[in-house]
Amino acid sequence: MEDRNEILMENGEKHTVKGYKALWQPVLLIGLLLLGGCQEKENHKPETRQEAETIKSASEDSKGACGSERGYDLPVEDKDRKEAEADCQNAMEKVRETYLNAGCGNASGGAIGRETARQMLEELKELGNPAADLGYGYNMQNYEHMDRFLTSSVNGKEGEVTLFELYPDGGIGRKKFRFDGKHIYVWYTNAAWSSSVTPLISATSYTRIRDWVYTEKGWFSYELPEAPDITDSIMNGNTTIRVKPIKEEYRETAAKYLKPVGYQGNNLFCSNWDENHMEELDYNGIFQYLYPMEYQKNFPSDQYGEGIPGEEFENLLTKYLPVTGEQLKEYAVYDPKEQRYGWVRLGCGNYIPNAFGNSEPEITDMRENEDGTVTLTVDAVCVMTGNDKAMSHELTVRFTEEGGIQYVKNQILGDGLERIPEYQRRFGGNAG
Repeated sequence: MEDRNEILMENGEKHTVKGYKALWQPVLLIGLLLLGGCQEKENHKPETRQEAETIKSASEDSKGACGSERGYDLPVEDKDRKEAEADCQNAMEKVRETYLNAGCGNASGGAIGRETARQMLEELKELGNPAADLGYGYNMQNYEHMDRFLTSSVNGKEGEVTLFELYPDGGIGRKKFRFDGKHIYVWYTNAAWSSSVTPLISATSYTRIRDWVYTEKGWFSYELPEAPDITDSIMNGNTTIRVKPIKEEYRETAAKYLKPVGYQGNNLFCSNWDENHMEELDYNGIFQYLYPMEYQKNFPSDQYGEGIPGEEFENLLTKYLPVTGEQLKEYAVYDPKEQRYGWVRLGCGNYIPNAFGNSEPEITDMRENEDGTVTLTVDAVCVMTGNDKAMSHELTVRFTEEGGIQYVKNQILGDGLERIPEYQRRFGGNAG
């Protein structure tokens, strides 16, 4: 059977790609299943999967037609269903007051704020189970239980653990994992808020995980079996979860200055450049990702259909990068007559979908330099394939007294450029 995935482009178009195993992103990225990237060239096995301690469920010998043979839609015993519903109800009641105090009632569907998420995660921690935030990237609470379960499973020891996941809309997912010595199974139940701010609890699904890995860095990545009808409960599953905590300074720096830029639609972090070699950067793509950092609001794409006013473009780019207005006119797509810089959405004409684009930058080291700059060692974590080191790069930055940042230099380490898709410029095709 051919694997098929729908991908959603920035312009709202949907396309189908073939030949890529169905994996599930965190809630914020549902529907962004993309082809390729992340060391998948020529089916090359990710380096981290070779280096990490791994164990895979042997499902290749179960190719029957029914769900029980394939591993999905397994029957849920009444005691397991009742336990899951009770746990979800208890978890929702635990965070209900914080959710309401933050003005999140009336089922608005909007995202909870960063501070609200932090408080709700702390409250979930009090239940004694591991609790993960899927919106803002906070460290997993009570991670030791999850780490112990996965490490034991790697060593072939039976066990179980229950994980609570906090979603960006304030809902909670409950996943109970059980390892029987050969396979990991997961019971999944989702709880959302109704218009009257009471929990709406979904039916519990029961699935045998087809493939999984727990890396030395502490990432748990798993793949569910392909089902003919993808249900909401499965889609809410998280393929790749950070279990072991990251240093708070690293986590906060990445969340504030790296994740808003990322690896999709611009080449700030996936190309080699410095103050003396600024010509290869795709400034027409970078503008879109620096805008929310500067103005603390979403990029108004409808506002720039005819391009970006020159002064606005140059003021933003020269603030965050060591580049001049004259250099921008030379290196970027610029219309001197209209005095506007070009901008278009990502779409079929300028972006080949790939998994690497949705990778997350993870800081593994920070060192101060004599000139006052700071060099960050960063791993690109490809959450769609479970590769916790698709490529690494050193990003040198300068922090300002006002809490801002200027990106000074980026250097791809090792053979990183060979392991990721070739970058496509917003205008003009590919770039190195």
